[in-house]
Amino acid sequence: MDEQILEILSRIAHPESDKNIVELGMVEALTVSPNRISFSLRFGRPRDPFAGDLRRQCEQALGQRFPDYAVEVALLFAEAKPTTSAAKKTAAHTPVAPENVRFAVAVMSGKGGVGKSTIAANLAVALAQKGYRVGLIDADIYGPSIPKMFGAEDAKPLLNEKEQIIPVEKYGVKVLSIGFFVKPGDPLIWRAPMATSALKQLLMQAEWGELDFLLVDMPPGTGDIHLTLLQELKLTGVVVVSTPQQVALADALKGINMLSNANVKTRILGLVENMAWFTPAELPQNRYYIFGKGGARQLAHARQLPLLGEIPIVQSICDSGDDGAPAALSDGLPRAAFETLTENLLAQLGKTEDFFVNVEN
Repeated sequence: MDEQILEILSRIAHPESDKNIVELGMVEALTVSPNRISFSLRFGRPRDPFAGDLRRQCEQALGQRFPDYAVEVALLFAEAKPTTSAAKKTAAHTPVAPENVRFAVAVMSGKGGVGKSTIAANLAVALAQKGYRVGLIDADIYGPSIPKMFGAEDAKPLLNEKEQIIPVEKYGVKVLSIGFFVKPGDPLIWRAPMATSALKQLLMQAEWGELDFLLVDMPPGTGDIHLTLLQELKLTGVVVVSTPQQVALADALKGINMLSNANVKTRILGLVENMAWFTPAELPQNRYYIFGKGGARQLAHARQLPLLGEIPIVQSICDSGDDGAPAALSDGLPRAAFETLTENLLAQLGKTEDFFVNVEN
């Protein structure tokens, strides 16, 4: 069916070119689900006067050929080049926050595989259960896992009349991920500028509404996407996730050093030690320190940072992520661990002058 769609789209030419939109490489992220066809049209300049007309042509042509499918076309534009005067002011660039977002908190790790996305997903759900208005953006561009953790792999965000992306809402959390716009299993072979551009669109061109918290699940490492986020988004602070393993702690320290750098200078709200110990379901009082004991606690102490939580290895945490229902929704040890993490994070934010609680008990 993809070939049929592309064949139809190849009949639509850009008015300023003798080539069609497929030849021009404008069609991206084509996805076909049971009742929906969605893709993006990418334009090579900040605004294109023919964008709206081209989208209507695409919708009409595909709607006639596939009347049983809803057709959704997102418009992606290149960033405007800074003027000479603006370029001179780069060093004084001021990050901005999405409108009506009170606290923007990033969750990051120095390396992959430490459970950063699991922490971000469960923290978002735990905050929502306390009555906060929460958004979660999956900024792990190359390995988006939040859609699966929320059981929303087939979700396709819509656009409002202002051409803003409407986040998917589940478990009281508004969620956006690049994973909603690509086929599951397809690799994202993007250069850094394309990835950072997509991230900024998810951040700034979405209809978040009024939020108490916007959590950002960062990709692992300390690369271009991290710098873009830290430069463009006004963050309240960052939560750093690690396991007790020395290799993971060494990479977490790199992340801490990056955040502490004079050119970045972002507040670190604290560390979370994930996979702190193994507790079998049949012996809930037993602890087996598979990856070492207290590594993140020692690092937090050495850098004079708060230890926000210690999350054990429990089978139900893994299962809940695979099943699309974060463990913070359930009862027992996992929920208690994430509640402790949430309370400690709120306590750190309580040290911020403009902290508030918008919950009626």
